Amino acid sequence: MYYSASSLLDFYNRIKAEAIKVAPDSHEIILVNDGSPDESLSIAIDLAKIDPNLIIINLSRNFGHYKALLTGLKYANGEKIFLIDSDLEEEPEYLGKFYAELELQKCDVIYGVQDKRKGKLFEKVSGLIFWKIFNFLSNISVPANHTTARLMRRAYVDALLLHEEREVFISGLWELTGFDQQPLTVKKLSISKSSYTLRKKLSLFVNAITSFSNLPLIAIFYFA
Repeated sequence: MYYSASSLLDFYNRIKAEAIKVAPDSHEIILVNDGSPDESLSIAIDLAKIDPNLIIINLSRNFGHYKALLTGLKYANGEKIFLIDSDLEEEPEYLGKFYAELELQKCDVIYGVQDKRKGKLFEKVSGLIFWKIFNFLSNISVPANHTTARLMRRAYVDALLLHEEREVFISGLWELTGFDQQPLTVKKLSISKSSYTLRKKLSLFVNAITSFSNLPLIAIFYFA
């Protein structure tokens, strides 16, 4: 949850309905408050008072999107864990679709891939360039335009959490963890303004490259 007050109640109602369909008697919903300055936490606390299956993790400050996601996964107890943002740009109803696909394919992970990258021209072009450069420089290949939404089996999540990176580039960790991962085409909406400023995107790009590639270091050596 980060500036999620406007969408949180609708998100909860929709994801709760999906969770009941998939596992009516054995589900939990975990909300991670990543130092949100709005009313997200108080809304979540009110919901938890009436839903014993709702767990709230309140971080002491804003640690960033990726670290908040990993924190939520550390507290998840399920044999199958569905990860999704609460801003409604990815539909909560994907849970049922991902669950059916996971059972059909008998794989370890079903992850979403956008049918068409959301956003305006700059976001689309910069995203394309980002993944082209990252996949060229690194020794892993990360699917472009993937979403946060993914359904994972317990063994995969346990392996993912063994990584202890200080600078987290979660897209790379997802791929680096291995297992049988299969894509599912989804549509990602563009509802709210992204909290990723140009400065944050550049920082993410540098962290991604330096975390998963030694080519920049080798290049510096040769140029020096």
